[in-house]
Amino acid sequence: MALNDLKDVYLDQIQDLYSACKQSIDATTKLGQASKDDELGKALAAGSKGIADGMEALERICSDHGIDPNGEHCKGMEGLVTEAHAHALDEQFGSDDARDAMIISQYQRMTHYAIAGYGCCMAYANRLGFEGDGALLKECLEQTRQGDEHMTKIATEGVNPKAA
Repeated sequence: MALNDLKDVYLDQIQDLYSACKQSIDATTKLGQASKDDELGKALAAGSKGIADGMEALERICSDHGIDPNGEHCKGMEGLVTEAHAHALDEQFGSDDARDAMIISQYQRMTHYAIAGYGCCMAYANRLGFEGDGALLKECLEQTRQGDEHMTKIATEGVNPKAA
């Protein structure tokens, strides 16, 4: 499909973001299962739920615009998921704390990608006058940011000092 205007770009990026979420939810669940820190495991479980909630919002937006949410494959998130598997799940670690530190690193890389996607899509929706879409995307963006901030707190106040 040719991307002729901002609406085309917006819908393309909504589908790409849906694909990113779809790929990251499985990786996030696996990262949570591999973690040893209780607070980290709970935060990753909450992250998986947040991703699922975001996917529901994206499905609603796609439905409202008459497009299939599965219309794109996000190669960016594919790479991040591959990295998460290689560096946090498949790698050998000398301590659980070091693995947990790496899990946080890999999760936050995926999260930052989602923050960028939600932010861009929200800006497009607002510019196009899609207030309902913009409000949904803003909620997803804020939830993702809060999860990222919580993960930073887990890292700096617990996991990283133990791993050091």
